[in-house]
Amino acid sequence: MKQIFTYTLALVLALSLVASEASAQQFSKRKQYNSVGVTLSAMNYFGDVTPKPSIPSLRFGATRPNLGVTFTHRFTPRISARAGLSYGRITGDDSKAADPNDPDGKYRYNRNMSFRNDIAELSVVGIFDLIPNRNTYVKRPDLVPYVFGGVAGYAGNPKGLVGSNAPSSLSQGSYVPLQPLKTEGVAYNKSGIAIPFGGGVRYKVNKSFDVGLEIGFRKTFNDYLDDVSTVYVDQASLGSDAAKYFGGGNALSSTGQFANFNAPGSQRGKSDEDDWYVTTGLTVNYILAPRVKSPKFR
Repeated sequence: MKQIFTYTLALVLALSLVASEASAQQFSKRKQYNSVGVTLSAMNYFGDVTPKPSIPSLRFGATRPNLGVTFTHRFTPRISARAGLSYGRITGDDSKAADPNDPDGKYRYNRNMSFRNDIAELSVVGIFDLIPNRNTYVKRPDLVPYVFGGVAGYAGNPKGLVGSNAPSSLSQGSYVPLQPLKTEGVAYNKSGIAIPFGGGVRYKVNKSFDVGLEIGFRKTFNDYLDDVSTVYVDQASLGSDAAKYFGGGNALSSTGQFANFNAPGSQRGKSDEDDWYVTTGLTVNYILAPRVKSPKFR
């Protein structure tokens, strides 16, 4: 997946640089235009609380909605820039994703972790159309595949669900913010920078509207979107019932007794891969017709 990310981003940059100079020469400002849009997407994540601790692994039952708004400006026949603001949720649940019969992943079943994280994102990406539009927006192609890449800032807040085996000091069924608990004995940021990239296809409905389908990956530099990354720490070092519960005391073995899986230094997560999130869904764009200034004669 790292290679896919690298090659896709390199392709977007290379194609943009090659095409931008030639395209700019034949695309006058009167053909440039803006559009505003809305997106409704399915949101998933790749991380530690999935069937496998690897990027291709996700559980479709953990899919949640993501809603966004965008503003796009077309610069050349192939190249546009888009700013977007979106809000969505990622979730994970070991009790539904982990296989207790998997020797390599039994620790995830014992961990019995569940979380949700509501993520707000502000992004700026460059879009490269595989089919150019050298005319005005009215005569744009009917069907246009495209790729994109850029940069985004995100802010989240991972929370854990209090189960039936929680201490009486915790409210069963409630969600508790996890970052302040330092469940693995380390501090981490709830916000950060991500690299969005992906592709899609747009369809011209009429003069003013496009609809499309798009998939976008977000490479983060954070392994704590789910509050899970490395190993268990000494429970005595965790200062509250909530920290002890989410840091290692919330899992039960199949016999109903606490298993000896959470000894200090035992595997809690898999830290060799940062967490990702991905959106797949529909886009609707409304084109703002450019104002064409007529020449004045004296």
